[in-house]
Amino acid sequence: MNKPNDLTPAVIAADDTDSTSSNHFNAVLSARLSRRNMLRGGFATAATAVLGGMGLAGCGGSDDDPVMPPTTSPTPPAPAPAEKLLGFAAVPKSLADSVSVPAGYTATVLYALGDPLRASTPAYKNDGTDADFDNRAGDHHDGMEFFALSATGTPSTTASDRGVLAMNHEATTDEKLSSHFLHANGGTTSLPRPAAEVDKEVAVHGISVVEVKKTGTTWATVTDSTFNRRITPLTDVEIGGPARGSALLVTKYSPDGTRTRGTLNNCGNGRTPWGTYLSGEENWSGYFARSATDDAARDAKSVASLRRYGRNQGATSRHGWETAGTDDKYQRWDISKKGASANGSDDYRNEMNGQGYIIEVDAYDKTKPAKKRSALGRFAHESAAFGIATAGQPLAVYMGDDSRNEYIYKFVSAAAWAAADATPTDRIATGDKYLDSGKLYVAKLNADGTGQWIELSMDNPQIKAYAAYQFADLADVVVNARLAADAVGATRMDRPEWCSVNPANGEIYYTLTNNSNRNVNPSGSSQLAPDAANPRAYTDMKGSSAQNGNPNGHIIRFKEGTGAGAATTFQWDVYLFGAESGADATKINLSSLTADQDFSSPDGLAFLKSTGICWIQTDDGAYTDVTNCMMLAALPGQVGDGAKTTLTYDKADGSKLAVDTFVGKKATPDTLKRFLVGPVGSEITGITETPDGKALFVNIQHPGESTSLANIADPTKYTSQWPSNAGYGPGKRPRSATIVITKNDGGRIGT
Repeated sequence: MNKPNDLTPAVIAADDTDSTSSNHFNAVLSARLSRRNMLRGGFATAATAVLGGMGLAGCGGSDDDPVMPPTTSPTPPAPAPAEKLLGFAAVPKSLADSVSVPAGYTATVLYALGDPLRASTPAYKNDGTDADFDNRAGDHHDGMEFFALSATGTPSTTASDRGVLAMNHEATTDEKLSSHFLHANGGTTSLPRPAAEVDKEVAVHGISVVEVKKTGTTWATVTDSTFNRRITPLTDVEIGGPARGSALLVTKYSPDGTRTRGTLNNCGNGRTPWGTYLSGEENWSGYFARSATDDAARDAKSVASLRRYGRNQGATSRHGWETAGTDDKYQRWDISKKGASANGSDDYRNEMNGQGYIIEVDAYDKTKPAKKRSALGRFAHESAAFGIATAGQPLAVYMGDDSRNEYIYKFVSAAAWAAADATPTDRIATGDKYLDSGKLYVAKLNADGTGQWIELSMDNPQIKAYAAYQFADLADVVVNARLAADAVGATRMDRPEWCSVNPANGEIYYTLTNNSNRNVNPSGSSQLAPDAANPRAYTDMKGSSAQNGNPNGHIIRFKEGTGAGAATTFQWDVYLFGAESGADATKINLSSLTADQDFSSPDGLAFLKSTGICWIQTDDGAYTDVTNCMMLAALPGQVGDGAKTTLTYDKADGSKLAVDTFVGKKATPDTLKRFLVGPVGSEITGITETPDGKALFVNIQHPGESTSLANIADPTKYTSQWPSNAGYGPGKRPRSATIVITKNDGGRIGT
């Protein structure tokens, strides 16, 4: 077992025997990393990483060498062995309250909840008495990106020892209304909530931008960097795209519907080809309250919209922020119709329409306002992944709606990509060009492994004729994208979370985390029968508790048809099914996962450029009696590399339900293995790297989240004490944090 203050595990026996991978992508990448190819390409740094620590035979002859004829050229040195991707030993499953990484790697805590961004902000005491969270790291670290800086502090695409991290702070660990680790006594658990507690809780949400720098081999944040800042739910934000100026965005704060306050419940992320940060607003609706009589005060359309986004009348809010006082910053959380105006300019009946977007931030320039890109639709956004940018072709942005039975989306820009826009002088204006005008599509997946992208616009007859909601214009369509997707009959999925694009072939991968609403015998509108793209409905036992539906989740992938990102057809298959290694291989463990590969509830997902490795992160509750959440490294093949499989279910009426699905090629020890296991109660989420691939940044979210409020005064009863038990910071209260992972030999991560 690891020592409490050591994040690096004991050495795990490794099989260093090089084996030939059958995976085409692995072979291509390994070939590119030969010494000759690296030197031809000018990759001297990468060559040093591969060759450092290897003894190189001298090229010159010894006294015993035979004399070569004078006309013969010297024999060139043999190429160095190719770097082996996934050459590390798999990390075992673990229930330890620590971060485990492979032998030969070190994980170090870099940036935790409460860490100051300013020298004038007091050091974090971690006892619930800290304040000034506008100038501290927020909570629940999630998606993030590394934006490189040159030695002079200008944007760079190659610098690997200095940069800024743009990072989401999704939420805060709460129980009974209060964020109990933030307050000295655990917080107030009844209404009304104290204003001081609410101010603190609001401020830990949003986004951080923080400079990080490597000195020698050590990474650290740069306090008082001019780049450091927080964006919170109170920050002024602009609306871009079709919804800008719409009547649906009119509020007391923004009577012209062009602005809103802040960003909320930021989860997945993305990076634009022009160098800005994208953040997805996910579970934002639960922060708002509605009165028990609000339906009668509203028109039928607004009621239908609110219900579709989870706010029925009488809905209570997650934290009770609206009860903290009469100040406008508290009253905005009550979206009941209270004013007499016809348009909502005297209350916050439309406030919730300002949340649920992809928001764009220029991490390099704090003078540029953040902007919400409404053309990309409004739903529970996770990440936003760009397809491969090709000059002269439109850009495609892939997205998922992270709720049970929701949809997969794509946005295609009206503007064709211009290579000169990769380094613009005004990055947010470039975002206006590509993200404010285009077509929004939703996916329909067919049983034969094909699919269609269906446009969501007023030109679609299905949307025009939809009886359940009468759309007024394109702004109405994007603000109510879920209703538009309902209208066209898109395929309801098992919680589409993060997505990422394989740089080797442009295929798009989506994590489908889980869905307790899959049922062979569905009852009620919320339950769905298994279908080809979501084929499993089974019972998974966690101790004596039965978990039904699709508790372990899966990863699906798309191959675009003619037109690349602008295609309206695609092929699909299931890359991996999450499962326990010992589960039934005919109905559950369809990917034949071994003990070094098994996982549950895939969530975070990213192909990183330096190696092309696909990193899979979990946010699980189904398998946590066996292991904490984890991160795996993968080298996928391609759509269609597996086979069709039929699952047969017994229905309650005695009949059979046969579901055909398409399962990708089975993983091998060379193409999938576990790289990291996190501390107790944590989710592993968010991943980015330096351009040279030698530093990997990963977020550890909400360790110890199952600690009860009753135990807040007794650290021995916390379910986690990470990262203080790893030697980071004062106090025993667990904290979300960013870690940086490096390889002890100075090489690239994942080799």
